[in-house]
Amino acid sequence: QRAITHPHHSPAPRRRVPAAPLPASTSRAIVGQLLHHAWPVLIAQLLSMTMMVADTVIAGRYGTEDLAGVAIGSSYYISVVMLLTGTLQAVAPTIAHHVGARRQEAIAPALQQGFWLALLLAVPGVALMLSPGWLLELASVPPAVAAKASDYLAATAIGLPALLLYRTFYAFNNAVGRPRVLMAISAVVMSTHIPLAWALTNGAFGLAPLGGMGCGLSTAIVNWLACACGLAYLVLNPAYRPYRLFHAWQPPQRRPLGQLMRLGLPMGMSTFIDISSFTLIAILAARLGTETVAGHRVIANFTGMIYMLPLSLSIATMVLVGQSAGAQDWQRAQRTARLGMKLALGFALLIGALLWMLQGPLVAFSTTDPAVQAVALGLVVWLLLYQCFDALQTVAAHALRGYKVTLLPMVVHTLCFWGIGLAGGYWLSFHAPWRVDAPSVAGFWQGCVLATLVATFVFGAMLRGVAKRHVREAVV
Repeated sequence: QRAITHPHHSPAPRRRVPAAPLPASTSRAIVGQLLHHAWPVLIAQLLSMTMMVADTVIAGRYGTEDLAGVAIGSSYYISVVMLLTGTLQAVAPTIAHHVGARRQEAIAPALQQGFWLALLLAVPGVALMLSPGWLLELASVPPAVAAKASDYLAATAIGLPALLLYRTFYAFNNAVGRPRVLMAISAVVMSTHIPLAWALTNGAFGLAPLGGMGCGLSTAIVNWLACACGLAYLVLNPAYRPYRLFHAWQPPQRRPLGQLMRLGLPMGMSTFIDISSFTLIAILAARLGTETVAGHRVIANFTGMIYMLPLSLSIATMVLVGQSAGAQDWQRAQRTARLGMKLALGFALLIGALLWMLQGPLVAFSTTDPAVQAVALGLVVWLLLYQCFDALQTVAAHALRGYKVTLLPMVVHTLCFWGIGLAGGYWLSFHAPWRVDAPSVAGFWQGCVLATLVATFVFGAMLRGVAKRHVREAVV
């Protein structure tokens, strides 16, 4: 009710009243929502990784130079794509806030500006794909392999605009709580890509063999397929009609695009820093020998697969925190972030226990070289510690994105992953007093463990501070 005050007296100051704690049933409901949202995203991510593995197998069977070209080209491609698609992730918390606040009329304009941002980002993205020569020369890549990598990247550039448009659709569907379609589209794309990449690479069905470039061309084609599927789903699904997504289409707007860039560019940089740190470790560790690099690659592959689970939980946490923040239900946002971190830690411990018990067979399946196996088995303990802390810091960072806090986390990611993880790992591998006479790639993994540990504590403290401030400022 509206307060009634005497005309000659000031109204009484508003008193901050602590909110009642949420019941246990609410926590169970939040856990259910997190898992319900996370599992389709997890399947979609795993299907995407299957495409990358397939490219490696297909190119490797065609020729060694083609395999090397695809390996180097895909590393470059992934780094650029993660920077750009990470920036487009800003669409998810933006629309999630609108959903939580029931601002239905604001959803279509936000999505439209997200599509415009995708097209704008495609311009520098395609330019980077078409001009990798400077980096290949800097890395001293042999000319024949560099040519293969350049051809692969030129082919993938054809599909980059479609990929960015699809990732905008991806962020939108996560924000409105409809992630299952992403799993379905990923299944269609993967089942198309594998036979198409094989046919283009090997010249089946009367086609001229393209070698490793065939994998890149297939990637471009299926990116357009994914974009078409996403567009058709937006147009044909009756659940989206109330949003009027394509009604009164807006041209690019400076202020909304600026807001998306301010929110998204730090997110993209954080993702790029995370991805590039492992790429740079492989380069810096090359001086330790082929077996050492191969052993590191085996464990890094395990890391990539394991990471898909906390990443899917992180995306679910970001969306649900964003929706609660939009509704100004700050207690629910706080509880969601906490439960997301607890779930991530629980799954990380479970996976760690399984990996510890199965480390021998898993490493033996990955490589038959005894020297490579020895290196990989020596790194397993560091992998277990790393993936536990990495799961926690990933969920915490994404929860902060749900609160639309992204700039300071980017700074923390830079200092931790490039500073402690990369620079500190280099010192631990080559210059630590106990490693001067016997350098080891384990130093890089020790640096990564320390980096994720520091990031976990810093992000945890930031998250507690942001959550408590919002809860405290809520006045009844």
